Amino acid sequence: MRFTILTLFPEFFSGPLACAQLAKAVESGVVKVDLVNPRDFAVGRHRPVDDRPYGGGPGMVMMPGPLAAALGSIPEPGRKLVLAPSGAPLTQELARELAREPALTLVCGRYEGIDERLIEDQDLLSVSVGDFVLNGGEAAALCLIEAVGRLVPGFMGKEESGDDESFSGGLLEHPHYTRPEVWPEVEGREVPEVLRGGSHAKVALWRREQSLRRTLLRRPELLQTAELSGTDIDFLRAQKRPAGLGRGLTLCLLHHPVLDKSGKPSTVSLTNLDIHDMCRVSRTYELAGVCFVTPLIDQRELGQRLLDHWTEGAGGRANPDRANALRLGRMAESLDEAIAQVTREAGAAPKVVATSARTSYRPARGRKEKAIAFSPSAHVRRWLAEGPVLLVLGTGHGLAPEVLARADAVLQPLRGFALYNHLPVRSAAAILVDRLLGDSW
Repeated sequence: MRFTILTLFPEFFSGPLACAQLAKAVESGVVKVDLVNPRDFAVGRHRPVDDRPYGGGPGMVMMPGPLAAALGSIPEPGRKLVLAPSGAPLTQELARELAREPALTLVCGRYEGIDERLIEDQDLLSVSVGDFVLNGGEAAALCLIEAVGRLVPGFMGKEESGDDESFSGGLLEHPHYTRPEVWPEVEGREVPEVLRGGSHAKVALWRREQSLRRTLLRRPELLQTAELSGTDIDFLRAQKRPAGLGRGLTLCLLHHPVLDKSGKPSTVSLTNLDIHDMCRVSRTYELAGVCFVTPLIDQRELGQRLLDHWTEGAGGRANPDRANALRLGRMAESLDEAIAQVTREAGAAPKVVATSARTSYRPARGRKEKAIAFSPSAHVRRWLAEGPVLLVLGTGHGLAPEVLARADAVLQPLRGFALYNHLPVRSAAAILVDRLLGDSW
C-alpha cells in the first residue's frame, strides 16, 4: 500500500518511519511512503504557501495553488484525505475501509487551515483523529498511517493480531498477561488461573467477559454500537456499576402554566397514561423521581389516588413491577413546590432545565420574540455529576414563557430540524432521558 503525504515539514516523518513495525513494513515493501512538499510547487521569490484569511481573523490560511499543483504531481494519488479537526472521526471501521485502498494521499494542513476551495475541488475526505487541535496535520497523519497500515496484510506478521484488539468488535480489548506467572515484587499479583488452565473455550469466554466489563466501566457509550449477544447483555446486566447520573435527575411534568394551541397561558388536565409512563421511564433509568404539577386541588387528589392505587392498593398487589415504578411519582401544586421537594430530598437546590419544541418565546405581552439559547445534553450531564437537576416538560402546547425565562438551561429540541415536531410529552420524556443517560451514564 502506498501513502503519499503532502507536508511542509517532511523531516517530521524521518524518525517514525525509521523505527519499529512501520520501518519493517517500509523495508519489506508492504507499505510505501512518499513525501511531497507543497512549497516546492509555490511560485515567486519567497515561495509563499499561505496568506491572510478573507473576512479577517487571526492566523494564516494555506493557499490552494501550491497544494493543487502538489496533488497534480502524484501519478496515482488514490483516495485523497485531509487531516482536520472538523473532519469525520478516525474509527477502526474507517481504518478498515481505508486499508482496502491501494493508495492514499494525506494532506497535512498548517496554520488556520486550508482554503476550502481546494478541499471541494479535489474532493478531499476530511478526517479527524480526535476532538482536539494540533499545530498541524502531521501528527494526525502518523496516527492514520499506523491505524490503516497495520491492517494491510503482512504488516503485523500474524494476520489475526489486528483482529482481536480494542474496537475491532466494537469493544475495548481484554487484559493481557505474560511471564512470570507470579509477580514476586507485588504480593497477590498472579496471572488469572483460567489463562493457565489450558481450556481454549474457557479462555475465550473469560476474554469476552473481560472485554465487556472493561468497556462498561471505561467506555460505556461503545456498547450502543457494539454487536452483543443475549449472553453478553445478561452478563452486563449482572455487573456492579458505579451509581449513575440518573440518581440526581428528577422529571417534572408541568400542567400549569403551559400554552394552549392559540399560544395563551392555560391549565391542562392530568392523564393516566402520562403518570404511568413517566414513572416507568424514571424507574427504568433509575431516576430520583417524577413530579406532576397542577394547581387544581381535584386534579392533585385524582393523581394521588392513582399513585396510591398502584403502590399501596390493589393495583400494586397485582402488579409489583408497576408499584415499584409509581412509587417514584409525587404531586405538587406549583413548580416552586417541585423545586422545594427536590431540594429537601437532595440537600441542594436543583438546576432547572426546561424543554421546548419552539425556538423562541415572547417574554411578556408587547415584547419582541426572544430566541432560546439551547444547551446540549453534555452540559446537563456535567450538572448531574455535581448535583440535582429538575427536567421540566410541558403539557398542552409547551411551557409558558415565564417557565422558560426562569430555567437555568433549555435542552435542544427533539427533531428540531424536522418540519413536524409534535411528539406526545411522555414519548419526549423517554427520548430526552435516553439522550441524557442511555446505557452509558
